[in-house]
Amino acid sequence: MQRRYARLHPREGDTGTGRQKALTVSSTAEKRDRASLDELRHTAAHVLAYAVQDLFPEAKPTIGPAIENGFYYDFDREHPFTPEDLERLDARMQEIVGANYEMTGRSVTRDEAIERFKDNPYKVELARGIPEGEPITLYTIGEFTDLCRGGHAHTTGEIGGVKLMNVAGAYWRGDENNPMLQRIYGTAWHSRDELERYLQQLEEAAKRDHRKLGQELDLFSVEQEAGGGLIFWHPKGAIMRGIIENFIRDGLRERGYQPVVTPHVVHEKLYEISGHLENYGENMFGPLEVEEQRFRLKPMNCPGHILIYKSHLRSYRDLPIRFSEFGTVYRFERSGVLHGLTRVRGFTQDDAHLFCMPDQLQGEFEQTLDEALRLMHAFGFPDLEYFLSRREPDQRADTDAIAEDAIRKALESRGLPYSIDEAGGAFYGPKLDINVRDAIGRKWQLGTVQVDFVLPQRFGLTYRASEGEETPVMIHRALAGSMERFFGILIEHFGGNFPAWIAPVQAVIAPISEHQLEYGRQVYDALHKRGFRVQLDESNEKLGYKIRHWKTQKVPYILVAGKQEAADGTVNVNERGVDEKRTISIDAFAAELQEKVDSKR
Repeated sequence: MQRRYARLHPREGDTGTGRQKALTVSSTAEKRDRASLDELRHTAAHVLAYAVQDLFPEAKPTIGPAIENGFYYDFDREHPFTPEDLERLDARMQEIVGANYEMTGRSVTRDEAIERFKDNPYKVELARGIPEGEPITLYTIGEFTDLCRGGHAHTTGEIGGVKLMNVAGAYWRGDENNPMLQRIYGTAWHSRDELERYLQQLEEAAKRDHRKLGQELDLFSVEQEAGGGLIFWHPKGAIMRGIIENFIRDGLRERGYQPVVTPHVVHEKLYEISGHLENYGENMFGPLEVEEQRFRLKPMNCPGHILIYKSHLRSYRDLPIRFSEFGTVYRFERSGVLHGLTRVRGFTQDDAHLFCMPDQLQGEFEQTLDEALRLMHAFGFPDLEYFLSRREPDQRADTDAIAEDAIRKALESRGLPYSIDEAGGAFYGPKLDINVRDAIGRKWQLGTVQVDFVLPQRFGLTYRASEGEETPVMIHRALAGSMERFFGILIEHFGGNFPAWIAPVQAVIAPISEHQLEYGRQVYDALHKRGFRVQLDESNEKLGYKIRHWKTQKVPYILVAGKQEAADGTVNVNERGVDEKRTISIDAFAAELQEKVDSKR
């Protein structure tokens, strides 16, 4: 029977270091399939290193893990790998896969491993870093041997489809003080058909890239004069963001949340008490010196909400208390990982913090789940996954069992299947993560709900109970998460073809000629007064050009107004995605659009 080992190599592709999350899923078959694909990709990383050794023997291989949808391997090489080099490597990999080499492993001593890789300082460093008592193994395919803990396919021939994707820079072990390496990314699948489907998905994703569509539709920009990772919302984008926020606010108001607003800059001591400075300091911006005191741009909203709770004496009759805030926070992200709206340095969360008694915990989780379902379904995400994320073993406390039990029961009360993410919890407690699948099958992590027994104790929060004072439980809740990231995901999910209820321009009135311009103004006024977001095209362009232009802007409706329409008080409706044109009255069109807005279709 094949022996399985945990990987020596790291999993997180943007750092080159880090731990692998262990996911315990409810389906044994699903777990086996996922692990098998992971092993396949890990084997493909070895195949890549074998090909590089053959074609570019001067390159020093370092690490090469499996990652989501593929794998990578980092190499130290003086000359950059070119697109032509990748083509040669791709062809050589196909030969290695076709040779169906068996993956064989053997245990060695530390000294043997160091001697084996004496000409490669990176492998020597890895060998020296393996803890005492852990096995040290070498794995071989063909004429290539690598230092690795294992977790592979039996043979290279099991790789049904493999392709190299691109090259990027990466610091050794994710440390900018270390040498810069060349990271070659690839993807691997059980079959050629799966590979082709994935490549088609990537092609569609490129068309939907929110950075590209954000510019074409004039929704947002990143202005380098102001600095990377900071978003400027243009009028259309700001309109959509306001619609999304108001939708969320309506749900919060119905569920008894109270709005609060907290400062963007607070005293550093606040984060010493909360533990963020100790556990999260590298992701915070540096201190601001003011009158010999140190302040920080806030990376989290929770300490501010805690101070509002603490500003009054609280009774058990007051609980639960639910504070909500669209709070802007600031986190230091390296310039190399910034990415449009989805990885930024300043972002706004649909943040809320709930303070409750322990016996209210499950109920609060249940109402939070209901709100999450309302949000995700309204924005076209019916396919959801739930992960109960537990804390690292050395961080766990007796209260973790209480929190995890409340999360489980809340999920089960709604009939929602879930998986366990070992060691994925926050430093102050277990949490529930909600993943969505977009229109082209990609998964995104969105909502997060976290249970916290720690911060209430750190800040000395209390409430008057029937017998003395008690400490409340705190729930951190952000369902859309970052509004910037949520907006970026929406752009790609809809491909810019937003539903009429959130589209920044719901309808454009396009007069055929200047003779119908006055009637076009009448149509505009009639719809604008009813609260619709409409625009009048007053240009002198021909009708065909107008229609083509507004289609590129992905407007849900183009209302053509010609001589006959002006005489009859109607509009000719060009609906996005519908070939058939129809002529209806202004009132009938307004009723149709209102129905779509009300139903959130």
